[in-house]
Amino acid sequence: MTITLLPISFPPSLDPTRFGQFGREVKDVHPGHLNGGQFEELEKALYTHDLLLFRNLDLTPEEQYKLVKKFDPNSEHYGHGNRSLDKATESIIHSYVKSLPFVPQVQIIGHGTVQNHEGIEEITLKHGRHPEFHKTSLSTEDEAGGFTRFFRWHMDAALYDLAPPKVTALYGLKVPRGPLQTVRYGDGSRDELPVPLGTTAFVSGKIMFDILSDTMKSLAVRATATYAPHPFQWIKNSKAFSTGLGLVSEGLEMPLDLLPSWEEEKIKKYPFVWKNTTTGHLHLQVHPCAIKEIDIQPLKYLKNAKRNALYPQGGKITDLKAIRDLIHEMQRPGIAPQLVYPHAWEEKDLVLFNNRGLMHSVVGVFREGQVRLFHQCNLAASSEVVGPNEADIEKWA
Repeated sequence: MTITLLPISFPPSLDPTRFGQFGREVKDVHPGHLNGGQFEELEKALYTHDLLLFRNLDLTPEEQYKLVKKFDPNSEHYGHGNRSLDKATESIIHSYVKSLPFVPQVQIIGHGTVQNHEGIEEITLKHGRHPEFHKTSLSTEDEAGGFTRFFRWHMDAALYDLAPPKVTALYGLKVPRGPLQTVRYGDGSRDELPVPLGTTAFVSGKIMFDILSDTMKSLAVRATATYAPHPFQWIKNSKAFSTGLGLVSEGLEMPLDLLPSWEEEKIKKYPFVWKNTTTGHLHLQVHPCAIKEIDIQPLKYLKNAKRNALYPQGGKITDLKAIRDLIHEMQRPGIAPQLVYPHAWEEKDLVLFNNRGLMHSVVGVFREGQVRLFHQCNLAASSEVVGPNEADIEKWA
């Protein structure tokens, strides 16, 4: 039996002309019981559409882990290392995830107190809420009135030692109900976006690249990001912009010599642009919080000098404010309200997404007593990302 793919429903806020190939609902198969041919169809569909949705699905943690592993059979460990975040108390991610005892590749995330769950007697989960991480905050009155913010835009990756996962699986076990909330961007743009309570918001790296100016495309295909060692401990004292996209530069990063021991060869350097080897599309994939340096290749193709390219002789940027300003200029258009897909979770939803092609953020504020319970699985990849090839660079640089 072949799998059935149906378009997913988009909110009225989304620009459908940009999302024709984005997202499909998978029908008629259970992802834990796929034969070889069905999995090949599913894998192609995921990298073609970037996000797949299964509804009303019963899925064990073991099935979730085995499904994600199928996309990368040589992978084994959770994206940040099995149980590593449980011990990394100085990491900004530590308080939001916890490994399941019997399947440490699967994390429990959400909000509220949960009892007798998968070998855990009791746990109080913490949903990312913007006052914990942003430089500025909405007023208590605004939050009570239904306003919220994106928490932190990111792709799932340790960005030190371990390669970025290929696929993330999010499974919703308990989904609280409530009225729509409104994301207020708060950056002077007056942008706002209505979102379901407790949504996960997604943006496309492909769209983010496609809408860049020619000048910025030229820079993107020539640029490489160097990430800090133990980046999520490095930025533990830093604060984010009101959009959740990147950090305010205040010199609050932890000095490298105060970080846990690290090795130069484990520092990660990735191209700004990651290539989808199934479609050939280029995706702008830069973690705006963890980046520490930028290296830019010189222009090779003189015919493109008319594009008024930035850094035609190449260069290196080490000033954090300059780095963050540049990344924000490149990525901010891609999180405009009409380019954000806020998934309306239902209980027993499974969402698989291309972690090397999308960025996402948790969103929302819960009332006291509301419980959100999810299982998350992604695996540190057995191979590194693929950047633009020479033909891509010649085309865009």
